[in-house]
Amino acid sequence: MKKEVDIAIIGAGASGLMLAALLEEKNIVVIDNNSKIGSKILVSGGGKCNITNGKVKPSNYLGNQRFIRNVIKRFDQNDVLAWFAKRGLKPVVRKHQQYFCENSAKEVIDILRREISSKVFQLETAVQKVEKNGELFEITTNKGKIHASKVVVASGGLSFPKIGATSIGYDIAKSFDHKVNTLTAGLVGFTVQPEQFFFKSLSGIALDVRIIIGHKVIEEALLFAHKGISGPAVLDASLYWEKGKITIDFLPTVNLAMLKSSKKHVSRTLGLPSRVAKTFLQALNIEDKAANSLNREAWKKLEQLKSYSFAPAGTFGYSKAEVTKGGVTTDEIDAGSMMSRKVENLYFLGEVLDVTGELGGYNFQWAFSTAFVCAKGLE
Repeated sequence: MKKEVDIAIIGAGASGLMLAALLEEKNIVVIDNNSKIGSKILVSGGGKCNITNGKVKPSNYLGNQRFIRNVIKRFDQNDVLAWFAKRGLKPVVRKHQQYFCENSAKEVIDILRREISSKVFQLETAVQKVEKNGELFEITTNKGKIHASKVVVASGGLSFPKIGATSIGYDIAKSFDHKVNTLTAGLVGFTVQPEQFFFKSLSGIALDVRIIIGHKVIEEALLFAHKGISGPAVLDASLYWEKGKITIDFLPTVNLAMLKSSKKHVSRTLGLPSRVAKTFLQALNIEDKAANSLNREAWKKLEQLKSYSFAPAGTFGYSKAEVTKGGVTTDEIDAGSMMSRKVENLYFLGEVLDVTGELGGYNFQWAFSTAFVCAKGLE
């Protein structure tokens, strides 16, 4: 196989597909190592694809705030919703103004596919390296070489390796002397130290908590899992955790002082699922008896449930992560076009960049926004 195109897009995920849809009839090729397009879109949001959020701010992202603001304002959440609505998508709104497909993530893929000629796809094709010879880029794949005037790297991150995630985007960036900031799993559960192994006995139980990590306060649901803890609150917390302790308020709506006169057993006053309450009481070595009979020492121990501090052992890793933290530094990317400041006609989109959104549609918004900015830059 040997072909020459104007624009080669590496990656048939959210950013690559949106870019191809916006470029319409240009001479392009979309290269992906999977046999189908949009593999990660299909599994996102429980198979319903959280396409954006009703409120999108730079503070919802890790990364250079000015760069993020300049990109998102060009194609914000209202623009995304309008673009998909014009093509028949009627999303449903869930908590915190999260917009999901009504039936299946396939709705998003079907819309994008209709906007793109099937002839442009080069699937089951693994990119091995990209070099620039004169004015043309030479893309070496397992099926031969492709020459392109412009190359767009939209290959995503390292999360979900089972569906084809690879390091190729970062490898390409490094080969052109771009700095790639430290990569770690993001939006992912925490494993725990031996002192918290009792969490595992509560696997499958969820409850609302408040997590404090640095200056960030996250109020959402925590899910006890067989490896440790997960759920929306923990996934968001993982974005801001590097090392060290986090603090969890397991009783965010409870005033312990109001419980001291209760004649009920302590486990019944905390507003926690019975199994959770009894497990924590046992772990804290507090007898489950009438609240008004607890001594001062017991109440002091109980206060730990309002500020339970511990250091996670680590995370569940890329196989369970929604996204990859870190990536190509945005200092070397033009926010007005997504083109490299180092290499003319080389572009980077979406997750491969060092910008990571919180849970709630922010990462798809980033993918679509960067695609739009790039499309304008390629006009």
